[in-house]
Amino acid sequence: MGKIIAIANQKGGVGKTTTTVNLAASLGVLEKKVLLIDADPQANATSGLGINVDEIQIGTYQLMEHTKTAGETIIKTSSPNVDLIPAHIDLVAIEIELVDKDQREYMMKKAIGDLRALYDYILIDCAPSLGLLTLNALTAADSVIIPIQCEYFALEGLGKLLNTIKSVQRIHNPELDIEGMLLTMYDSRLRLSNQVVEEVKKHFSDMVFDTIIQRNVRLGEAPSYGESIIKYDASSKGASNYLNMANELLKKNREKV
Repeated sequence: MGKIIAIANQKGGVGKTTTTVNLAASLGVLEKKVLLIDADPQANATSGLGINVDEIQIGTYQLMEHTKTAGETIIKTSSPNVDLIPAHIDLVAIEIELVDKDQREYMMKKAIGDLRALYDYILIDCAPSLGLLTLNALTAADSVIIPIQCEYFALEGLGKLLNTIKSVQRIHNPELDIEGMLLTMYDSRLRLSNQVVEEVKKHFSDMVFDTIIQRNVRLGEAPSYGESIIKYDASSKGASNYLNMANELLKKNREKV
């Protein structure tokens, strides 16, 4: 049975999509079968895997509307062992359309339940908000990874996200676990980066991944070529960081079994 992990933080620009795409690619290289669900109307995970967003006819929108089965929305990517349910800007409308529906928080959970048997990991790239899309992802997920940038205001809004997670645990998904907090955009030369690392580890200790994602030019360049960092430059620091993170995730989950 595959594990469903949401990558969430309502703060924008913290490395959610970068993490989802490159963690998926890294797990794929480590011979795990991975499905990435793009649940962000900006569709950056979709374009980041080399898919032309303008050509998307079927994806997360139809999945959430239940007008297509999950199997009909899946497409192959050029990353080994990585499939994708793509997004399109039309996903913006889903929050409005779901408002009046019964069980609106469970639309994604119902749609992807049968996919567990087909994949080792299902990763959901969440939108930078705590709206219905993110709520659906958290309700469907077994756990959540929270990327935190090593910059000023890093902890801003984190309390709100943790309260949302507690609320989801209480009302919709008692099994939801925090997989871990991932420190991103780390620059060892900056005193501020080191202070943020210390602060996060002091407050959340065991919940923080040992792996830290360093600021890396190649990591920033890869999406413009529609490639993961593994495909774009496997020898880069960014590729090494995400492979380490994937190994840490696998080790953590082996220990839990």
